[in-house]
Amino acid sequence: MGEGKREEPSYICRLKDKLHRNLVVAVVEALTEIFVENRYADKVIERTLAADPRRGSRDRAFIADTVYSIVRWWRLTGFYANVEGKSDVDSIWRRVSIWFQASGYKLPDWLQEYEVTEAILEKRIQMAAEKRAIHHSIPDWLEEFGSQFFSDEKWNTEMESLNERAELVIRVNTLKITRPKLKALLETHDIECLTSADFPDAMLLERKGNLFAMQEFKDGLFEVQDAGSQTIAPFLRVEPGMRVIDACAGAGGKTLHLASLMQGKGRIVSMDIEDFKLNELKRRARRNCIPNIETRLIEGAKTIKRLAESADRLLLDVPCSGLGVIRRNPDAKWKLNPEFIERVKETQAEILNTYPLMLKPGGLMVYATCSILPVENENQVQKFLAANPNFELIEEKHVWPSEGFDGFYMALIKKN
Repeated sequence: MGEGKREEPSYICRLKDKLHRNLVVAVVEALTEIFVENRYADKVIERTLAADPRRGSRDRAFIADTVYSIVRWWRLTGFYANVEGKSDVDSIWRRVSIWFQASGYKLPDWLQEYEVTEAILEKRIQMAAEKRAIHHSIPDWLEEFGSQFFSDEKWNTEMESLNERAELVIRVNTLKITRPKLKALLETHDIECLTSADFPDAMLLERKGNLFAMQEFKDGLFEVQDAGSQTIAPFLRVEPGMRVIDACAGAGGKTLHLASLMQGKGRIVSMDIEDFKLNELKRRARRNCIPNIETRLIEGAKTIKRLAESADRLLLDVPCSGLGVIRRNPDAKWKLNPEFIERVKETQAEILNTYPLMLKPGGLMVYATCSILPVENENQVQKFLAANPNFELIEEKHVWPSEGFDGFYMALIKKN
């Protein structure tokens, strides 16, 4: 959308000739939950799709794709509909209507009260193209923030990439199956699988139904994990038999990847401050048939001290703004603010200043975020190294959204 180039969701070629009122109402109700009731988009869509089991796959795709598209282009659709800054039900109907109109639909009678003339729409499209924050549909503060750190060309490229639809990528559980064998299995379900030598455990899938309902998933043959995320565990250079600590494990996506790289040998201590996330990790580990994972709740500084100098490898996948994964969580850009980034920077610094105590001398650790901002990435690492001369930077790496997947930063650091 914008500058005459309008995003068209995948279903448009099938449904552009007709809009069904009950589906459009479901879209409006979902957007109301997200922007009026301030709920998370993924949870809202999950509840919306589950609310009417009579809907077929095409209707479900229509609702999910339309909601995510309008969330992604929330500011731009508001500008087109002349309701920017508003989030009441009437303005949401206007945004939805302008989205369909800009996407080439002929509006039915029950939407025509919100229709604008083609001349007005084209004028607003031209005006939006002249204002970068509106054109890329991001808050003003974020546009200004990125402009501080990146060239205009780089920032435009990354903003454009973050507005693209996220790819569906899985990681093969190599403890149970090889990638060629899993690819062959999935293709029996008419699922097209693409592979790349750059991501040896990843497969990019053509979207096809509910992967979590597949027997192959229930048998632990794969996990859904973006290719960018899959670069972090190998960056830690783990080996079978090591003692590894994943200190900000969450629900354990990278823990499971580490376990497969270690061939199920050695020990992984997965830690988090949220017990429910560790319970989810344990459930996933059972499905993946991984026995060498121990979970530990972080209850304070004593938890860290008890593990002093016990880890050959340490992963610090720290809390962050999540700007690198906006394409996967497009509502996050409307919930973020500069104050949150300042708070999360303090958390990152605190983790960097305390958790490396768990690393053995001579051991390696990775500091990682799913952000693209230097203030959360290189700047934090440089401050840590300046204050801790017994650590040295071995390597750092960016995975940019413009490369096709989620954005990540990682730094490999050695404790001397």
